[in-house]
Amino acid sequence: MFLPTSIKEVRERGWEQLDVILFTGDAYIDHPAFGAAVIGRLLEAEGYRVAIVPQPNWRDDLRDFTKLGVPRLFFGVTAGAMDSMVNHYTANLRLRHDDAYTPGGKAGFRPDRAVTVYTQILKRLFPHVPVVIGGIEASLRRLTHYDYWSDSLHPSVLVSSGADLLIYGMGEGVIQEVAQAMRNGYNAKLLRKIRQVAFLADRAYVERLDPSTTIRLHSFERCQSDKRAFGENFVHIETQSNLMQPDATLVEEVGDRFVVVTPPHATLTTEELDHSFDLPYERAPHPRYRGKGPIPAWEMIRFSVNIHRGCFGGCAFCTISAHQGKFIHSRSERSILAEVERIVRMPDFKGYLSDVGAPSANMYRMGGRDKSLCGRCRRPSCLHPTRCPNLDNDHGPLLALYAKIRAVKGIKKAFIGSGIRYDLFDDKPYLETVLKHHTSGRLKVAPEHTEDAVLRLMRKPPFAMFERLNADFQRICRREGLSYQLIPYFISSHPGCTEREMRALSEKVLGRLHFTLEQVQDLTPTPMTLSSVMFRTGENPYTGEPVYVACTQEEKRRQKSYFFSERPAKAGSGVRSARSLRSGGASYSGKKRRF
Repeated sequence: MFLPTSIKEVRERGWEQLDVILFTGDAYIDHPAFGAAVIGRLLEAEGYRVAIVPQPNWRDDLRDFTKLGVPRLFFGVTAGAMDSMVNHYTANLRLRHDDAYTPGGKAGFRPDRAVTVYTQILKRLFPHVPVVIGGIEASLRRLTHYDYWSDSLHPSVLVSSGADLLIYGMGEGVIQEVAQAMRNGYNAKLLRKIRQVAFLADRAYVERLDPSTTIRLHSFERCQSDKRAFGENFVHIETQSNLMQPDATLVEEVGDRFVVVTPPHATLTTEELDHSFDLPYERAPHPRYRGKGPIPAWEMIRFSVNIHRGCFGGCAFCTISAHQGKFIHSRSERSILAEVERIVRMPDFKGYLSDVGAPSANMYRMGGRDKSLCGRCRRPSCLHPTRCPNLDNDHGPLLALYAKIRAVKGIKKAFIGSGIRYDLFDDKPYLETVLKHHTSGRLKVAPEHTEDAVLRLMRKPPFAMFERLNADFQRICRREGLSYQLIPYFISSHPGCTEREMRALSEKVLGRLHFTLEQVQDLTPTPMTLSSVMFRTGENPYTGEPVYVACTQEEKRRQKSYFFSERPAKAGSGVRSARSLRSGGASYSGKKRRF
């Protein structure tokens, strides 16, 4: 059975009152790739009565917010699988005309800043009922962050939304503890002892915290007036997020209150992750969407399998490690193969898995050889600036898993649709296996740029590694008689990138290597990433060195044009100092920068 979404479905289960009601900005798809379904199923497995309200109408009489009544424990709120602002707007701030998480791909079924809007409505209608927020939008806005869409710093989403509690990161290890703490009503004392949550507290509470395990960040107001303070905060936040055994509580003052962020949980065990994926999902959209058109995000992942969580790449522009963590937690072969067999039994399955992957396709079961060294490590990336000598990058377990998936009756082909980290494999067996057995004709990789100065700021490997991959790819394809394509991803307008670097990229990729680019994008600085901090401040927060930033939409448009072998009229050298853009109020979408 699907989790109920209406009062009729609640009554059919014989329930008089729900324990938890979840609100999400996505359509309800009962599948482990969608956060609301995962949280709902985890709570259901613990005996709680849970319902989901997908894409509630926030513009009418608000009946979607009241139709299921008042939950016994709490309301849960998420914007969905994507940040609502990224979902709504392109990098040049134009409104998108579609939404992959809505039937028919239609736009307009969720508000901007969905977590804040949904929570404010619930607190207005039910002021005494706790609201717990989570998902990527809340997680990456748990402290002061740069908001690209308003070109300003925003305080924690706890402040703007009025939520009682925030769960950050992946919620499997936390949600049951939160529900347990609320069994007999809202218990602030118990909730504040839970790891991986954030909440607002008064000065008296903060002064009682153990100073030896508390990091006092600069206040929101200080960050607004001092870019160095904002950068220093980010370094603390990122460092704590990437520790194997974090124990520090982060405290940030905002107005007369304090945002308190407890340390994250340790990485999920294989058994805990398996439990999350083994729950009785229907693996389909709720029947309420019949006749309303396909849901593009579901169509993309319906025949895919996620094999692990986390990423130790630490790319400057990516939110994966900030949300899922740096350390890999992998599923067991048993759990993965059981899911493959469930997919094979789906009535419309034709024998082709679209993806056997993860945030990075080839990090399965990888990690440090000596865990005690990992316990002392403070690096945000295991691959940058060079691969960690303690990293066990053995692809043997992954190749063995691929072979077992190929052997499942009913599998004709299992493709690798996720991006592959080519700086992880030195030997050729992995690449050869992927090309011979797991490529649909197009292999995706992400060099992101060609120039060393930009790649260092991106935390990406030198472009020479991509050139070696390209040579190996072409050689294997010629030998095996495969007419495959290598599809590289590139980014323009990343901090540190001028028109000079974009011109060099164009000459190398379009000219010398003769690629026709399809997978290109202009940088969108998303909250809680190193790239967004550099974009805001014009500095590398780790070194204090100035960084050039293409701020205006015109600059960003000109940089992106180099992907298509265009030469902007009167193209400048792109060597204006970052300082000139950050002082005196450089214009950006009609606004002024103020520091």
